[in-house]
This record gives sequence, C-alpha cells and structure tokens, in this order.
Amino acid sequence: MNQVIIGVGSNISPYAHIDEARRMLARDHRFEKTTLLTRTKPIGYANQPDFINCAFLVNTSLERPEFRHYLKTLENRLGRKRTSNKNGPRTIDLDIAAWNGKIVDKNYYDRSFLRNAVDKLMEQSTGVDICR
Repeated sequence: MNQVIIGVGSNISPYAHIDEARRMLARDHRFEKTTLLTRTKPIGYANQPDFINCAFLVNTSLERPEFRHYLKTLENRLGRKRTSNKNGPRTIDLDIAAWNGKIVDKNYYDRSFLRNAVDKLMEQSTGVDICR
C-alpha cells in the first residue's frame, strides 16, 4: 500500500465538491483522515471567490502515476474545467502533496496552508518519516 497526502482546494461550491471528492476517494481507496477546512485568498488571480482548502490522507494500491491519473479523472468527474488561466476558479483541485512520506509538491514550500495541512497529517500518521 502507498500512503498519499492530497492537497485539496475549491472555490466553486467548495463544501459540496470537497465532500463529494472525499466520498469518491473513500469508495475507491482506503481513506484515513482529513484536516480541518481552511479559507485562503486566491493566488495569482484575485478576481474570484476565496478558496476552501484541506488535505486528505489516503492509502492506495495504485502507483503514483496511476493515482495521479485517477485524481485528474476525479477532478473531471466533479466538473473541473481546465482553461488557460491556471489560477482561475475551479470546482476541485486535487494534487499529490506527499507520497509515502516524501514531499512531492513544490507548492508545499510556498503555501503555508498546504504545508500546515500536510504536516498535521504526517504527525498523525504512524510509520511515516518526513523526508524533505
């Protein structure tokens, strides 16, 4: 089993989309924990609603490229539209932040809300060393 921490964000019906993503992940993988929801200001494009963010801890039998593809498919199923504005509004954003205890998302170092959520889940999980 691979242990994954997923960074989660949404600013279009965020509570419904985050809850639905959690439900779908729990159906397809072993869902372990989530962090509290955090409101953040948009980055890079200010003319949009605030984001709601959190992180999920999941165990999966998939390998990292397959799991990443799974997350993109899940985003599409939740109505995410990919436009030229990479910082624009979105129904859901699901990124692998840590894989088997290793930080793999460079945004971890730049975004305190992501770092705080990932660190919280790593502290709570057992058998995971923080390798940065």
